[in-house]
Amino acid sequence: MKKLLTGNEAIARGFYEAGGKVASAYPGTPSTEILENISRYKDELYCEWAPNEKVAVETCIGASMAGARALAAMKHVGLNVAADPMFTFAYTGVNGGYVLVSADDPYMHSSQNEQDNRHYARAMKICMFEPSDSQEAKDMTMKAFEISEKYDLPVMLRTTTRVCHSKSLVEIGERVLPEMRPYVKNRMKYDAIPAISRLLHTKVEKRAKALAEYSESCEFNYAIDNGAKIGVVASGIAFQYAREAFGDSANYFKVGFSYPLPIESIRKFASSLDTLYVVEELDPFMEDQLKAAGIPCIGKKKLPIEGEFNPTLVRECLLGEKVEHLDVKTPLVGRAPTLCAGCPHRGMVLELGKVKDLIISGDIGCYALGGGEPYNAKDCTICMGASISMAHGMNKAFEQYGKDRKVVSIIGDSTFFHTGIVSLEGLVYNKGKALTIILDNRITGMTGHQDNPGSGYTLMGEPTADISIEAIVRAFGVKNIKVVNPLDLKECREALKWGFAQEETAVIITRYPCALKKYTQQDIDEFGKLSKCTVDQSKCIGCQACVRTGCPAILFDRKTNLANIDSIQCTGCEICKQVCAVGAIGK
Repeated sequence: MKKLLTGNEAIARGFYEAGGKVASAYPGTPSTEILENISRYKDELYCEWAPNEKVAVETCIGASMAGARALAAMKHVGLNVAADPMFTFAYTGVNGGYVLVSADDPYMHSSQNEQDNRHYARAMKICMFEPSDSQEAKDMTMKAFEISEKYDLPVMLRTTTRVCHSKSLVEIGERVLPEMRPYVKNRMKYDAIPAISRLLHTKVEKRAKALAEYSESCEFNYAIDNGAKIGVVASGIAFQYAREAFGDSANYFKVGFSYPLPIESIRKFASSLDTLYVVEELDPFMEDQLKAAGIPCIGKKKLPIEGEFNPTLVRECLLGEKVEHLDVKTPLVGRAPTLCAGCPHRGMVLELGKVKDLIISGDIGCYALGGGEPYNAKDCTICMGASISMAHGMNKAFEQYGKDRKVVSIIGDSTFFHTGIVSLEGLVYNKGKALTIILDNRITGMTGHQDNPGSGYTLMGEPTADISIEAIVRAFGVKNIKVVNPLDLKECREALKWGFAQEETAVIITRYPCALKKYTQQDIDEFGKLSKCTVDQSKCIGCQACVRTGCPAILFDRKTNLANIDSIQCTGCEICKQVCAVGAIGK
C-alpha cells in the first residue's frame, strides 16, 4: 500500500516500522510534525515533548543505552543546544539504534539563522543520511537504525524544510519489532571520563574508516548515466532541483549517505565527464571535500551560498537560461506579520512600546512579532532563552559606565521552560536588576500548540503536573513578582511602572491562554469565556486608535472614515475597547 506523506510523516512511519520505542523532541519548525506523527502510534511506543533539545537527546541516549531504538528530532538551531551530549555520545556509541534528525531551514522560513548542520556530522565524526523525498525519508530512517547498531554510533538524518513539508508517495510496510538489546554494565564504554574517552577516541577513528568504506557501496549513493559529458553531484532536495533543471542532458551522482562522502565512487563517476557541477544547499560541504580530493568541480562559483534553491535558480545559474515568469497584473498588497486577533501578548507589548528610553531584549516566540509596527516593542533577539541573559549583561554594562538605562527582557512560557529558567537563575544569582517579563499563554504557540511543562498535558495526551512558572521564580528567591492579566491595559501599565521602580530582581508574569488554543476545562474555570466586540458607528470618530492596536480583526473604511470589527476573527479581548476614547466599542 502507498500513501501520500510529507517527509516528516515518513520519518515518523520509518521510526515506527523500524521498531522504534522511545522518541523525544522540542517542537521547532520544520521538524515539529515528526513527533506529532510518532504520537499516533503511542499504543506501541513512548514519545514526549522535552523542555529543550539537549534534554530530548539525553533522554534518547538513555533509552539507547538501555537497549531500545530511539529517535531525537529538532530543527537546525536546536542541535546547537543538544551538541554537548551528542559529541560525547559519538564517542561512547550506542546499544539500541539511535537516530538524530536535524531539520535545516534554507531561506530561514521560520528561523533566526541559516546554518548548514551537515558540518555537525563531520565534527562529531558520525555518519549522515540526506533524503530527497518522502520515500527516502522513511527508508533512510529505517536504514539509519541498522547502521547505528552495526557500526555502534548515533546516526544523523539531515533534512530541509522542503523535504519535511512536501508530499510524495511512500510504500507502507509492517512494523518489525526487534528484541530489546540487553543492558550490560560497561563502564569502559559508557563512562566518558578522560582516561576512558582517550580509548574511545581511538575507536571513533577506526570506525570512521569503516564508514568511509561503507559509503562507497551504500545503496543510497548511486550514479545515473545518461551518456552526457556534464555531470551533477547532488544530495537532498537539491538533487530533485538538478534533475528538473538538466533533465537527461546530464549524468547524476545521487548522494544519500552524505558523510562520509563516497569520494572514490564520485572520482570514478567524474572521470569520463568534461564538467562536474555540485548542487547543494547551503555551504560547499561536498564541493570542498571533492576539491580537497583532487576532483575538479564547480559549485558555489556559480550557485549561491545562501537561501533556498529551486529548479529555476539551478537552470539560470548553471545553464544560463533565463526562465520566463508569469507576469502578475493584480497588485499584491504587502502585509507585515502580526499578532493574531485576541493574542494575549498584544496588551503587554502595546504598553511596553509606549515606555520611553527603554531597551527591550526579546526572545523566540510569537511575541517576536512585537518588534514591528505598531508596537515597536523589541530591540534584539539571539536565541531561545537568551533574552534574560542579554538584558542582565546590558544592565551590568550600563552600571559599569554609570548610565541609568531601563532594560527589560520578554520571554514566553515554553521558551522559559526551554532555557530561560537557567538564564533567570543566573540573573538572580548575580543580583541582576533588569526587569523580566514572562508571557504565559498556556501553550507552545508559534510552532502550532504543542504542550509544554506548564500546559498540564503530555504529547501522548495524558494529564500531568502543571508546573507553575510563579512557583519556579519564587523558588529562585525572587520576592518581587506580579501576575497580571495581559488583556487589561491598565494592569499592564501599573505592573511595568512597579517593575521599573524595583531596586532588585523583579518578574512580571502575564497569564492568559493563546487566542487559538482549544481551552481545557482548567482554562474555562480560570479564565471563563469572552463575547465579541462591536463598533457603534454612530459614536465612532475615525481616530484609528483601535487600528493602532495592530489587531487584524479591526477594519477601517477610508471612504466612511469609520472603524468596524470582523466578528469572525474577533475573540472579545477588549484591547480595542480600552483604547477607544469615545466609547464606540462595546461587547
